[in-house]
Amino acid sequence: MAEYYVGIDIGGMTIKGIVLDGEGKALVEDVAVTGSENGGDFMCDIIGELVFSMLKKCGGTKEEAYVGVGCPGVIDSEHGVLVFSGNLNLRDYPLAKKIEDRIGIPVKVTNDANAAALGEAKFGAGKNYKSSILVTLGTGVGGGIIIDGKLFEGYKSAGAEIGHMVIERHGDVCTCGRRGCFEAYCSATALVRRTRRQMEDNPRSAMWTKYTSDTANGKTAFDFYHTDIDAKEVVDWYTKYLACGLANLANIFRPEVIMLGGGVSEQGDNLIVPVQTYVDKELFGGTAYAPVKIVKASLGSKAGAYGAAALAMGGCL
Repeated sequence: MAEYYVGIDIGGMTIKGIVLDGEGKALVEDVAVTGSENGGDFMCDIIGELVFSMLKKCGGTKEEAYVGVGCPGVIDSEHGVLVFSGNLNLRDYPLAKKIEDRIGIPVKVTNDANAAALGEAKFGAGKNYKSSILVTLGTGVGGGIIIDGKLFEGYKSAGAEIGHMVIERHGDVCTCGRRGCFEAYCSATALVRRTRRQMEDNPRSAMWTKYTSDTANGKTAFDFYHTDIDAKEVVDWYTKYLACGLANLANIFRPEVIMLGGGVSEQGDNLIVPVQTYVDKELFGGTAYAPVKIVKASLGSKAGAYGAAALAMGGCL
């Protein structure tokens, strides 16, 4: 009998779906509107429809299917409960059971960042490594940790909150309420904020020739890195804080590879090469025995859906 592994990645606005075969080949992909503003049950109806629609397209049946779900928020993955999600406005919601009741297929659930890390580890930039960390540099800083081929979630699945490690004591206020978090310094939001501040403090900066303080974005400082001292200061500032956070992760978990995802990672070697240099200098014991490689993640926005399908496969590499 054929096996079909369905991955569902719940976002604030859309739900991404994918079906993989037993070899990890994508058979069908689709997207639906989340609809969480109409309540959790309505959202689960949408998910159920998406699952059956994709199975029908690839010729699968529910008897042959396994389903994994990545969801934003705090997840009790053992019991399939969404403990809290501000994005979805849900609390203590039995997500796995609600979906199971609609589709008649057992469902596994994990945090969306954990799912993305699992996706990259099994099918993306980390597929040749047993231990890896994904760090996403977007609106916030998120990610997940794979140790010896298994997803690390911490006590009650509430761990691996990479973005809320403090890298600057008494530093900038984070959205979580603490000061000096990795997220407060290395998210795309933080990079944009720093760029705009630098421009406003230096009206002669070349960055003004293409951008205003309202249109400056995560690319702005990188675009002018080689031609403007103010842009260089921003990139160097960002790179050093990012390397600090990555070195902390490397020294605690000693993965074989750290993968960078999210919008800022699109800078590629312009970001990765200097970060690798800094991390190598800060790596406990040096790089001769157990080096940690920094690479760009490869699955982009599909990582969560792939990871949710990997979760349905058993969640191990």
